Amino acid sequence: MKHHDEETIAAIATAPGEAGIGIVRMSGNRAIEIAESVFRAADKTRLENQPTHTIRYGWIVQPKPASQADPGPQGRIVDEVLVTVMRAPRTFTREDVVEINCHGGIVAMRRVLELLLEAGCRIAEPGEFTRRAFLNGRIDLAQAEAVLDVISAKTDAALAAGVGQLRGMLSRRISVMRKRLLEMLAVLEANIDFPDEDLEPADTARLKKEADSLDAELGSILARARHGSIMREGVRTVICGRPNVGKSSLLNALLQKERSIVTPVAGTTRDVIEDFIDIKGIPIRIMDTAGLLEPRDLVERKAVARARECMRQADLILLVLDGTRPLDSGTRGLFRLAGKAKTIAVINKIDLARRLRCDDIAALFSSVVEVSARRMKNIDKLEDEIASFVLGGNADFREPLLVSNMRHIRALRDAQKSIARLRISLDNGVSAELTAQHIKEALGSFDGLLGRRFSEDLLDSIFSRFCIGK
Repeated sequence: MKHHDEETIAAIATAPGEAGIGIVRMSGNRAIEIAESVFRAADKTRLENQPTHTIRYGWIVQPKPASQADPGPQGRIVDEVLVTVMRAPRTFTREDVVEINCHGGIVAMRRVLELLLEAGCRIAEPGEFTRRAFLNGRIDLAQAEAVLDVISAKTDAALAAGVGQLRGMLSRRISVMRKRLLEMLAVLEANIDFPDEDLEPADTARLKKEADSLDAELGSILARARHGSIMREGVRTVICGRPNVGKSSLLNALLQKERSIVTPVAGTTRDVIEDFIDIKGIPIRIMDTAGLLEPRDLVERKAVARARECMRQADLILLVLDGTRPLDSGTRGLFRLAGKAKTIAVINKIDLARRLRCDDIAALFSSVVEVSARRMKNIDKLEDEIASFVLGGNADFREPLLVSNMRHIRALRDAQKSIARLRISLDNGVSAELTAQHIKEALGSFDGLLGRRFSEDLLDSIFSRFCIGK
């Protein structure tokens, strides 16, 4: 995508559908002028005279053709609106921004947007408002990417992590480390002009100590990267088992709503049913799959194949067993398919007469929970077990700095590798010029993360994942 600073852009900034309010947003040096051409204030004042960060009440009107006589009020009223004027540079994009609060029907919002486009702006591309905020220096690239994390957060903890990065927590940590690297580089470059002289022992010791400190700090941040990835992506969790063991009932119990059809008839679920739940701050992407049985027709064959594929790709499997039935060969076959490493065995229907012994299952799986999905019994214990299983009981999602973006993780790992090479060079007495190169490599990794260095292709890749109005 090419960036055109001279162009004013517009987009619907709220989700499509029916709502009380919808927002159409503009940004650019003609935003106020274009809004003026379609807005009539109730108090007759003009937007060009409106103070920044204030709201004006009035109507969006469709202007009459210039050839048409206009003895009365100009144009046909399209909608009753509130118009907010925000003047540069105190805006999200650091450009003039106008937001039109109209009624939230899709027809009303689309018509307002069409009038703005006819008046001289163009439709925004995905993420272009945030892209302009980055290019105009309001936020760095790591903060820009955090906008998407905030929008897509599935739990309070994920939201807190996204907001932390949006506020610049990661950026500030990186900036401080970058400054320390520059100070180390200055020490080395002071010796580059004198290649025949070795670094002073005191300088070498100080550089080694600083390199060790930076390595430890990067290691600490990266150690929590898995927590961050879970916050961002969620834990892919599959509910599986034989037909009619209560898989759909368990899904409904965990969701605390009727999401999946429950009947006494085996094989009700023919496709994967998916939803998100929040378990102790961990976003769980949970899937209810078809009962694993010998398929009787083409539809069942495809459903079983899809269930098996979901199990293969899962981070966590909830293997549901019917506590009223003894183990049979079909159920034992599921044990091999699920595998012990990523499975919690869930013995369901404990409110009924028992024929399955917990001890028999505990010998096969390290995690076993007994529940009654229908009676909501022990569901809280299952949630505790899921939370413990995900991160070994050591998860603390209250930590505000959780790196979740794979681009950020790669940049931090590259910087850590460069610092490790720096430490080796210092240990082996390598020349100051060659040693300094490792610092420059680490600085390059940090600069790429923050967006001090970037390509248009990188920006296209990042912002193409945003919605049009952000």
